[in-house]
Amino acid sequence: MQNQKKLFVKTYGCQMNVYDTERMTESLQTEGYVPTDSVEDADMILLNTCHIREKAAEKVYSELGRFKNLKSENPDLKIGVVGCVAQAEGEEIIRRQPLVDLVVGPQSYHKLPVLERQIKVGEKRVEIDFPTEDKFDFLAKRTGVKRAPSAFLTIQEGCDKFCAFCVVPYTRGAELSRPVEKVTSEVRSLVDKGVKEITLLGQNVNAYHGAGQDGAQFTLAQLIWKLEKINGLERIRYTTSHPNDMTDDLIDAHRDCQKLMPYLHLPVQSGSNKILKRMNRSHTAETYIDLISRIRKARPDILISGDFIVGFPEETDDDFEDTLELIRQVEYGQSYSFKYSVRPGTPAAERQQVTEAVKNTRLQELQKLLVEQQKTVQQDMVGRTVRVLFEKHGRQIDQVVGKSDYLHAVHASGDDDKIGCVKNVLITKSNTNSLQGKII
Repeated sequence: MQNQKKLFVKTYGCQMNVYDTERMTESLQTEGYVPTDSVEDADMILLNTCHIREKAAEKVYSELGRFKNLKSENPDLKIGVVGCVAQAEGEEIIRRQPLVDLVVGPQSYHKLPVLERQIKVGEKRVEIDFPTEDKFDFLAKRTGVKRAPSAFLTIQEGCDKFCAFCVVPYTRGAELSRPVEKVTSEVRSLVDKGVKEITLLGQNVNAYHGAGQDGAQFTLAQLIWKLEKINGLERIRYTTSHPNDMTDDLIDAHRDCQKLMPYLHLPVQSGSNKILKRMNRSHTAETYIDLISRIRKARPDILISGDFIVGFPEETDDDFEDTLELIRQVEYGQSYSFKYSVRPGTPAAERQQVTEAVKNTRLQELQKLLVEQQKTVQQDMVGRTVRVLFEKHGRQIDQVVGKSDYLHAVHASGDDDKIGCVKNVLITKSNTNSLQGKII
């Protein structure tokens, strides 16, 4: 029997990185590793990185600097950088920080067991090529331990959209969809381990085009309907979507599929047609608003979430006002907003930049409007009965916490036997970022 070794993974960024971390951890269990929450006890440290925001690489180097003493105290400690910063920086990471043993891009982490054996004998390895094989075919099978009630599942990776601000096409590669049966099999496996809710993940998840058994390509809607038939699976969600891939059959699924939750994250980024064109978004503010109207006609109670970038190169006050007006028309229940962040190598990086002072002012104004809308949506939930999947204990005694159909965090009094169950909850109070209710 192999000696037990301890693996510490720090995960940055999106839900896809959360999923990747799970699969990396499972993969390294074949080499005798068990997860630990203590970096000081680790035999291997992995930083699973994100490259979306500015200075992402510098944050990684800063984090690595904190490991120097650990490496000095334990020369056998192995340190790796994985994910999108690894893909973007490659060998430069080891050059700048020689204590790093391993650099692995997001399409190559299925090779971790082999790479671990190589670095164990003193080699340093950099794996950032886009492999021809499907990494999911080589990953270890999901572990048989009981899982939390909610789980992420990557079904699509990469992006062919080439938005002018985004590095994803360069770090994750072209769009690739996993075959239908492999997705279905993994969902069944997760359900067998106690999972009640699946969130399907992809950089452009609604561009999913996985092959069925007969070779025919499935749309995301067709996949959802197939998963809907799995006994024990009670909820289905997906993120992140692109407006251009919001097909009629997917809209119909929101109307007709009972397991598909009334929540949709549909980023628009800007309300200015000039800026949208400069972003290479391939949609207009008008087509986006029309799309939202069609979705709400199909599912009137759906909660819409969005992403916004303020201070994109060449954005004027009028462009920014167009964004505020779009927000007023759509009325978002949740949102994510950011100042434009220069990403080297992207088209927008070479354009006339908006000053940081202007970016800051615009972001504050935009977020104020979005917070007002969020508060209104949450307050409207008070007095309503919603279904909540309870996932864990709360901070208070005899308190449980879960997510509503609309992805609101909900706190309620309840015992351990409520965890893993979907219960009707009467919402009694709206807090800053959560709801409070009573199980009925």
